[in-house]
Amino acid sequence: MSQSLTIRIPDTLRKRLQVISKMEGKPESDIVRDALKKHLMFLEYDKLRNMAIPYAEANGLYTDEDVFKFFS
Repeated sequence: MSQSLTIRIPDTLRKRLQVISKMEGKPESDIVRDALKKHLMFLEYDKLRNMAIPYAEANGLYTDEDVFKFFS
């Protein structure tokens, strides 16, 4: 089921959205929906990452390279 959501955005942002919509050949609502999904996924990822950092550091994992070495 989908629902409607009304938001207010500045004119400048709306104009940018309209330009991208025309360039991509996609409805504005699809672009906004995709942007919201990506933003929410980033926030969820960041929250999980921040929760995991203390455990990683407790095991000596400080960099991506440390993680790759640990799992290889």
